[in-house]
Amino acid sequence: MVLVQAIIDGILVGTTYALIGIGFTLIFGVMHKLNLAFAAASIAGAFASLVAWQHFKDLPVPLVFLISAAAAGVLGYLIYLTCFRFIPLKSPLATLMATVGMLIFLEEIVTHVSDGKAQNYPGMLPDARWTLGPLDIRVDYILVFAISVAAMLLLLALLYRTRLGIATRAVAQQPVAAQLCGISLDRTNAATFVMSGVLGGLAGAMIGSSAELLSNLLPLQLTVKGLIVTVIGGLGSIPGAIVAGLLVGAVEKGVETWSVLARDLCVMLLIFVFLVAKPAGIFGKLNVRD
Repeated sequence: MVLVQAIIDGILVGTTYALIGIGFTLIFGVMHKLNLAFAAASIAGAFASLVAWQHFKDLPVPLVFLISAAAAGVLGYLIYLTCFRFIPLKSPLATLMATVGMLIFLEEIVTHVSDGKAQNYPGMLPDARWTLGPLDIRVDYILVFAISVAAMLLLLALLYRTRLGIATRAVAQQPVAAQLCGISLDRTNAATFVMSGVLGGLAGAMIGSSAELLSNLLPLQLTVKGLIVTVIGGLGSIPGAIVAGLLVGAVEKGVETWSVLARDLCVMLLIFVFLVAKPAGIFGKLNVRD
């Protein structure tokens, strides 16, 4: 039952990894490029909300989450302007290295803000428990799961029920044809970075809230976990990112019952298994040359 309890907790919290994976997937799906600064911007948004909470102690937790999402959305737009907008897209290495530099820059800002120490972050009902037979589930984990699912549903509705969503999917499939139809690539790409930033900021806030701590080590850790989720789910696949996020969360919590030190090692081994057995990911398609 301890293992079952841990796996359930991992699935509930794994929705935050799914949001991070969706952020990576959105940007890659539209621009076919990796934004390695995405997860760092997500945590930087959470730290922005932390600063607001420290100055105004009576801020409710939902408002703290909204501040984190808004700040990460703004950072996402700034990353697009500085690392993609004015860099030739025919040079994929240039944009990749630009995002690496932005990752290091944001990580240094987070370290400066936190003085290199973990900071207390407001939690959602940290002491509340829901007992279901032999299971004892934290209520804040359930709230994290519910908020994440709601954010995913809103994103899917935006992508498939709005003009912006149609433009985003058109640019992802045929950018030249989209331009001929009057769709602005710059505006669509910028909107994609803002959307992914909002999702990342919400995920960063929930990660901090579930642990009631924010660490300056999170940007790099979350970048690695987000890339793992993206690769396992399949590059460009939103359903794949969701399933992979839940899988990574379940594996992490399950391994923690055996050894906390082996948690990250097993997650790394998981991606090697997928790269060997299913290199395209869960829902990805492998392009093979004839």
